[in-house]
Order: sequence, then C-alpha cells, then structure tokens
Amino acid sequence: MDQRKANANANADKTLESPSELESELSIADISKRHSNPKRWVLYFAILLVAIVVPYWVGRTLAVQHTAWVVKNFSGLSAQGVVFIAWVTTVATATALAMALIESSKWLWRFLFVVFLTIEQFISGLCLLRLSFWYSTYVVYGAFSGLANAANLGIISAGFGVAIYAILFVGLLVVVPKKSRLNVLTRSWASFIMFYAIEVLAILVVIFGGFITAM
Repeated sequence: MDQRKANANANADKTLESPSELESELSIADISKRHSNPKRWVLYFAILLVAIVVPYWVGRTLAVQHTAWVVKNFSGLSAQGVVFIAWVTTVATATALAMALIESSKWLWRFLFVVFLTIEQFISGLCLLRLSFWYSTYVVYGAFSGLANAANLGIISAGFGVAIYAILFVGLLVVVPKKSRLNVLTRSWASFIMFYAIEVLAILVVIFGGFITAM
C-alpha cells in the first residue's frame, strides 16, 4: 500500500511541470502561434505600404508642381554629395532589411527599414526615378537636372550592388563545397563585409567613372 502511494506521488510530481518545461514540449508551430501577434503584423505591413507609396507621391508632386521651390532649395548641393546621400540611403535600407530578416525577433530593424525606405522613396519621387529617368528629369528640371540624375545614379548603383551581391552569395552557396575556405564568405560577418565592399566599389565607379558628368 505504501509503495502504491509513493508511486502515485511520484507520478503527480512529474505532472507538475513549470511553464517553461511545458512550453519546451510544445511544437514549434504552437510556440510561434502563442507568441505571434497577427494584428501587429497587419499594422506593420500597412505602414510599409504607406512608406512605399506616399513618400514617392509627395516627392513627385513637389518635382512636378513646385519645381522652382525644389531647385531653389537644393541647387546648392554638389552632384557628388547628392549621389552619395542617395547611395547611403539605399544601402541603409538594404542593410536594415537584411538585419530584420536575420534578427527576426527584434522590431528595431523593421522600424529602421521603414524609416530608410521612406527617405529612399521620397528621393526617388523627387528625382523622378525610372528606367529612362534622364528624359523626365530634363523635362521637369531643365538645366538643373544634373542633381536629380546624380541621385538616381546613387540609388541605381546601390541597387546594382545588392543584385551583384545576391548573385555571388547564391553562387557561393551552390558551387563552393562546405569544406572549402571560400565557404567562410557565406557567414554573416564575412557576408556583410563582402556586401559593403561591392557597394563601395559601385559608388566609386559612379563617382569617378564619368557617369555624373555624362548626365
């Protein structure tokens, strides 16, 4: 009889688990469902959509309807300074997006991504960014289109840098064996160094390659 009571008490103690132990036994889907907040994500994507559309529309409206004001307030900038500002903004946007994907539990990077994306979209709208932007900028800004062209070149160069980095990164994952020394380039810190090296090379080509003066 005493032995049965002892076994019953032991079984009862096993069932009294701490919340952390109970959570550890749940599936990954259950844990993610418990900690997720769908309303927060819906709100975030709504804000993200606004950050994509509204700043571009505001910038484009200023460019088309308030051209004289834009020229008066920004004509004092140099083409090299404008291309650098646009490049930094685009690189910062890509960096914040990458960190938001890597550090998925932290909302700071998602917030920074929205901030930098807003700035980048405003610059794109103000400078009439498109595939044949030099025609649009000349029609709107005339002799002052050089600064708008420089900003567009900064954004496009950063975009090309992201594309080249993505191709190289995927190529390393597919082609390079796991035991190869080149595989170190796929690690987070080395991958970021490679990304920034490509981006710096891209902006140097734009600044010193004659692209600004050609526009």
